[in-house]
Amino acid sequence: MGKWTRRGFIGAGLVGGGALVVGVALRPGQRAPKLAPFVTDDDEVLVNAFVKIGADNHVTAIVAHSEMGQGAQTALAQMLADELDADWDQVSFMEAPAEDGYANGPLAKGYLAAGMQIPEVLVPTVDGAFQKITETLHLQITGGSMSVRATGVYGMRVAGAAAREMLLQAAAEEWQVAAAELVAENSTISHPASGRRDSYAHFAARAADYTPPSSPRLKSPGEFRIMGQSKPRRDLPAKVDGSAMFGIDATVDGMKYATIAAAPVFGASVARVDDAEARSMPGVVDVVNLDNAVAIVADGYWQAKKALAKLTIEWTSTDNDLQSSDGIFEQFDRDISAARDSGDSDQDMAIGDAAGALATADRVIERSYRVPYLAHSCMEPMNALALINGDSCEVWTGTQNPLGFRYSVADALELDAEQVTINNFYMGGGFGRRSDPDTAIQAARIARATGVPVKLIWSREEDIQHDHYRPAITSSFQAALGADGTPVAWDNLFVDKHEPAEAPHILYDVPNQHVHYIDSPTHVPFGPWRSVDHSQHGFFTESFIDELAYEAGVDPYQYRRDLLASKPRQRKVLEEAAAKAGWDQPLGENRGRGISLQESFGSIVGQVVEVTVDGDDISVDRVVVVADCGFAVSPDGLIAQMESGVVYGLTAALYGEITIENGRVAEGNFDTYPALRMDKAPLIETHIINSMEAWGGAGEPGTPGIAPALTNAIVAATGRRIRQLPLSRYEMKDLA
Repeated sequence: MGKWTRRGFIGAGLVGGGALVVGVALRPGQRAPKLAPFVTDDDEVLVNAFVKIGADNHVTAIVAHSEMGQGAQTALAQMLADELDADWDQVSFMEAPAEDGYANGPLAKGYLAAGMQIPEVLVPTVDGAFQKITETLHLQITGGSMSVRATGVYGMRVAGAAAREMLLQAAAEEWQVAAAELVAENSTISHPASGRRDSYAHFAARAADYTPPSSPRLKSPGEFRIMGQSKPRRDLPAKVDGSAMFGIDATVDGMKYATIAAAPVFGASVARVDDAEARSMPGVVDVVNLDNAVAIVADGYWQAKKALAKLTIEWTSTDNDLQSSDGIFEQFDRDISAARDSGDSDQDMAIGDAAGALATADRVIERSYRVPYLAHSCMEPMNALALINGDSCEVWTGTQNPLGFRYSVADALELDAEQVTINNFYMGGGFGRRSDPDTAIQAARIARATGVPVKLIWSREEDIQHDHYRPAITSSFQAALGADGTPVAWDNLFVDKHEPAEAPHILYDVPNQHVHYIDSPTHVPFGPWRSVDHSQHGFFTESFIDELAYEAGVDPYQYRRDLLASKPRQRKVLEEAAAKAGWDQPLGENRGRGISLQESFGSIVGQVVEVTVDGDDISVDRVVVVADCGFAVSPDGLIAQMESGVVYGLTAALYGEITIENGRVAEGNFDTYPALRMDKAPLIETHIINSMEAWGGAGEPGTPGIAPALTNAIVAATGRRIRQLPLSRYEMKDLA
């Protein structure tokens, strides 16, 4: 059996536990009474789990997603408010607390059941099953570009529409009229026939007694008043004036600061530590052995960091001490070669008979590509503040999964989850890194050991050298070309399959396809990175299709277009990207354009990159992005996410590389792991297509296509193909 993925695990839970779930007919019902103590004050009513109405008629959307700069909380509030027919000027949002009742059942439904036609009679049971499973798995996660397309579509819209129906029912009951005679608009309910009118607040308490309808009527796009509008993000004013609170800003009375030195080689642990000199330094409170790391606790962070340098730590030896990036890639190559020879691999996807078509073809193209490990390098250092009070623990941090953190900290301290409180803050970058609870667990353990509240802050070096990295991957391709240069067979054998399942699949009409993989484990820890496996496979597949176009002697844009005859939506995105970029307009000497097309996280993104390559440098001049996310709930937010995805992806393509030497990470700070600077950033133009197909995500789809569009542009400018990232490995003058 292949590796477990989140999708597989959740799906197995639903199927395997289906008899139990359905047998007891779990239904969400009215969860508001149980959740109200966590989210309401005395003058507020929780109408349903996600809609709170104050005595002043102010509406608060309860959002079970973290805010890390992507604007998700504002967009989700828009979706709820529109379906509720609320007055947007009187709408705000709050993040849901880390409580089981706010586990993200709608996200799981969107992840696993998007597009499924569920009979209305079964909707309450299905929703209950998803809620139960996410509670069991402690999922309150922000990631996978699932906020709008899952929580928004299956949660916030439904909650807003349900609350609207509940309020209308309450008004109809009080006024003794038919609900059909009533009008809900701008947070008021009116009865035109009698002239009666009152606020949502007036009916809220009565409405909260009803069971929320599972399948309320949702608006058609022509009825939208708030969705589709670029409303100002509610988190921006505080971020501009400096009042916004990030995890690193949290304080409590009496707190001390801590920083750590972790085992430089993954898998090693502390053998011996000499802390005498460190303990004697000013401000030092304690030294804590965490088994695979040592922490210094001091009155201030700088004192802790200076004392840390005075520690003498001996680490255990492991089998990983001699591992290197070169050795890891050699391992990948050996394992791929052995799988080619033996035919022993795990099948991911098969269409037709790729092996047969390759065996009989006159023209077979073989290529291999590789990408390195990548760190997340969030601008806000990894941090957490923990307070132990008797048999309880309270944590302040920025996390993408507050509920998961609650249970992880509880397990680490051998407490019940009810004894742990997680206070979530804004994040200065997440990208998947802040879904791992390692810093929160460390802070809690240090606080317990010292008996004082402790704010743990990792140094930049610790962050770079002890990340959960985007995996390095090698991918080997074979393609058979027909007489006209069209691919008739496509074979992709790659190392290690992660998330999402569809990442290595292609959009193009190739009659015979075989996508398969092998496991080639390493000692390097890995975790989700923006766009997950799409970031690697986007580079692989769009580079290889570009190579096939050159082999066929066909323009790369036209080659792709011709292979999209059965996919008009994808073809339109490609055509629009080429048109907006002026694909056929000539560029000057040493300049070139490259194109890519990606479908990821429910969205289709076409990108065209213009570059200039001179004797010693490369300039990324312009990036044109065309995005079809089905419908842009917040157009400005979508544009911002595309721009962010491009910059993040360009950073990785140009500079990003984590190298392993003697079992450990060689890079340490931005001098050796640089980021794209403002003076190197290109002009980015984003164009939106509202196809009104199924709604997709925005946070991640802008990243996968930028690396291949960039390297394809370099081919156009120089004739040189780059098959291994990053570009900083190469002397640009050699490409000219």
